[in-house]
Amino acid sequence: MNEPEWVQHAIWWQVYPLGFVGAEKAATPHPADTHRLLDLVPWLDYAVGLGASGIALGPVFASETHGYDTTDYFRIDSRLGTSEDFDTLVSEAHQRGLRVLLDGVFNHTGRSFGLFHEVLEQGPAAASASWFSLEWPAGAVPGVEPGYRDFEGHHHLVALDHTEPAVADFVVEVMQHWLRRGADGWRLDAAYAVPSSFWADVTARVRADHPDSYFVGEYIHGDYVSAVVDGGLDSVTQYELWKAVWSSLNDANFFELAAALERHNALLGTFAPLTFIGNHDVTRIASKLTDPALVQHAVAVLLTVGGTPSIYYGDEQGYRGIKEDRAGGDDDVRPLFPSSPSELSPIGQPVFSAHQELIGLRRRHPWLHRATTDIVQLSNEVLVYRIAASSSESLVVALNLSHGTLSVDAAGAGSVLAGQASVAAGEAVLPGRAWAVLG
Repeated sequence: MNEPEWVQHAIWWQVYPLGFVGAEKAATPHPADTHRLLDLVPWLDYAVGLGASGIALGPVFASETHGYDTTDYFRIDSRLGTSEDFDTLVSEAHQRGLRVLLDGVFNHTGRSFGLFHEVLEQGPAAASASWFSLEWPAGAVPGVEPGYRDFEGHHHLVALDHTEPAVADFVVEVMQHWLRRGADGWRLDAAYAVPSSFWADVTARVRADHPDSYFVGEYIHGDYVSAVVDGGLDSVTQYELWKAVWSSLNDANFFELAAALERHNALLGTFAPLTFIGNHDVTRIASKLTDPALVQHAVAVLLTVGGTPSIYYGDEQGYRGIKEDRAGGDDDVRPLFPSSPSELSPIGQPVFSAHQELIGLRRRHPWLHRATTDIVQLSNEVLVYRIAASSSESLVVALNLSHGTLSVDAAGAGSVLAGQASVAAGEAVLPGRAWAVLG
C-alpha cells in the first residue's frame, strides 16, 4: 500500500482543540482569546514525555460550532487563532519530532459555507449549485431555500455532491494547502459516507505532490479492506477492536476479544489499522468500563497489537466522560485541559505511568506495527496471546480478569517486560486483575 515509512513508528496523541483550549461553543466575531491554538505548545513536551510521535488534531478550521460544520477550509477558526499560530504550532511540533495530523471534514459543510450561502442567495442559477444534492421547489427564485441532502439527519450539515468534479478539485486544493504549511496527513471525517472512488482520485492527486502524506478514513463498520484498497487510503479507524476491548472486559468474555483479534490479523495482511480505546466521539474508556481498574488491561491491548495506536487526550490520565445522544452530548468527552502539565491532578499518575511503560515497550519493538496475534490460552477471564512479526520477533501478553492469582502458559517467554507477573518453569504467575507483557 501507500503508507509512508514514518507511520511504522507513529503513536498519536489525539487532541480536540476547541475543547482542549476552552473555546466558545459557537463562532463569534469577538472571541475572548484570539490565539488559543498556541495554548497547545506547552503540551508538546508532555506528548513527547508520554512517548507519542505525533499530534492528531481535531477540527481547526473556521466553523459554526463544534468544528465539523466547516465554513472556511482555508482559515483557522478565529476561536483558535490564525494561520500564523498554526504555523507556529506545526513548527514547534516538528522541532520535537512530532508529526501533525489534521481532521478534514469533506463529506459535508456547515450551512454558512460560502458556496452554500451563494446557493441560498442566487437560487438554481448559482454556479455552485452542482456542489450539493438539491431539490428545488417549482418556480424557485433567488432567496428560496431548496431541500438538500444532509449528514445523517443533521440539517445544519450540508452534504457535498462527490460526483461533482469541482468538489474533488476543491478538496485536493485544501489538502495541498495545509500540507504545504507543514501538516503530515489527514484524518478523513465520515469517510464511510463518501464514495471510495472519490477518495482514490483525491489521494492519488495529493500524493503526486506530497508522497509522504498519510490518509486515514473514519469507518465505523463494514469492509475495512475494501475501504482502504478502493479508496487509496493508508488506514481506517478500527472500531471493531475498540468495541471488543471494552465489551470483553466488562462481560469477562475474552472469547469476544479473541475473535476480534483474529479479524484484526486479517486486516493487518493488507494495512495497519488506526487503533484506539478512546476518541472524541465515544465515552471515555474509564467510564465505559464497569470496573475502571481494568483501564490498564485495555491500554495493554492497544499498545501491543498491530496497528497505529492513537491515545485520546486525557485517557492517559484516567479522565472520565460520558457521551450522550443530545445537543451538547459530546461536551463531557471534549473537555478543557489545564494550562500546563504541572496543573494535572496526581490521581492520574498510575494510568499515565502505565501508558509510558507500554509506549516505551512498543517503541523498542517497532515491528509491532504490523505484527499479528496467536491465541495461547483462552477462557472467559484469562487471555494469553503471542504477538509476532517473525519467528525471531515476538512478545507474549497475559491478561487476568479473575480476582485470584493464576498460573498461565508463558509460551516460551522467560522475562517480564511490563506489568505484574513472575515467570518460571514455562509458566507466568499473575496476581488477580493483573496484566503483563513477557519476552
